[in-house]
Amino acid sequence: MIGERENRSIRRRARFLHQPGVPFWIPYVFITPFFVIFALFMLYPIVDTLVLSFENWSTVHSTWVGIENYRLVITDPAFWTSLLNDAFILLIQVPVMLFIATLLAVALNARFLRLKWLFRLLIFFPVLVDAVTYTIAFQLIFNPSFGMMNYLLHLVGITSINWIGNLWAARLAIFLVVTWRWTGYNAIIILSGLQNVPEEVYESAVVDGAGRVRTFFQITLPLLRPVILFCTILSTVGTLQLFTEPYILTGGGPGDATETPMLYLYNIGFQNYNFGLASAGTYILTTIIAILSYFQIRVSRGGDYSA
Repeated sequence: MIGERENRSIRRRARFLHQPGVPFWIPYVFITPFFVIFALFMLYPIVDTLVLSFENWSTVHSTWVGIENYRLVITDPAFWTSLLNDAFILLIQVPVMLFIATLLAVALNARFLRLKWLFRLLIFFPVLVDAVTYTIAFQLIFNPSFGMMNYLLHLVGITSINWIGNLWAARLAIFLVVTWRWTGYNAIIILSGLQNVPEEVYESAVVDGAGRVRTFFQITLPLLRPVILFCTILSTVGTLQLFTEPYILTGGGPGDATETPMLYLYNIGFQNYNFGLASAGTYILTTIIAILSYFQIRVSRGGDYSA
């Protein structure tokens, strides 16, 4: 019924636009506001940042330096250190997070589970919390003096840990914070993929004598590959854009152990006021994200590069 009403509405609009008395430019009037807003708030900043990346910009004047800013970023050891820090998160935290998200999605998809809507809301809730707010909360939790984490460690007889001053502890704190926020988000996406798997597939597996573990690894996971790939790409982009958590929780420290590319660019642009260099770094980072996403898609197709 709803589809029929939508089709009738579309046909009425089509008849109106094709009436002899309607000027040809009327449809363009309706879509013009979108393109105006897009040009002002999206296209202009993109182009302006690109131009700025070729300039030595200051608050007084700017001079054209060509690709010098790109060369300075690429040859800066601090930039590569920030990328290595992100790669560490990407290779360890993201797989663990997606594995937990997949298990949560399978659990939420169980037939016997009651109050599914409540559990889905609870695991999705962290995404709704403001990033600054929850990071400050975790800053208190990981406080070396009075934080809850060290209190819990004391209860089981483990010595207090300096979560902010110790290199590996600071990285682990970042891992836990990011995992807390984004696991539920990915679980809901994977759950939507699970619900699109035909029930007949599982019924056939039961008839063939496949157990739950075998069904999960040989049927569920292969069918979920496009959804998991989508979550992997989102997580890759999100990891390379990670800023709030390391900025508030550790400040990039100890040393530069948790400095991410976004924090590196922030320090260059808003601490050193070298916006030309920061703009060049932004485009380098965007290129890296595009290349990683491209190869992730290709690998998911089994190495088929013909498409």
